[in-house]
Amino acid sequence: MSYNFEIVGITPVLTFFNYQQELETNPQRSKAYLGSYDCTLDAFIESTEMIPQKPQWNWDEVIETMINFWLKNEDTVKQWQSELDNIQKDNLIIARVANFAALRTEFEQLIHV
Repeated sequence: MSYNFEIVGITPVLTFFNYQQELETNPQRSKAYLGSYDCTLDAFIESTEMIPQKPQWNWDEVIETMINFWLKNEDTVKQWQSELDNIQKDNLIIARVANFAALRTEFEQLIHV
């Protein structure tokens, strides 16, 4: 399976918590969102343990994808670290992990509806 990891934004803690409680309950979903108080690779890896109803993915591959993102996107990471440092304390930096096979299945189901 192939995965994608990207940092997508910054949001208040409560907003992220509510989103996870409402929308991330399907373990068959194509993506999961990670939230962290720190924009570090270790913090995002640790945040994978906090996913409610964790999807049935190869999490070793997910972690490898996250590491590769970190190694290849130093400027992007630094930009997000700076933005997080300059914002109020009760915010999280949010990243998205996507499972390409599950995304493909979702899109195919949309076509056949």
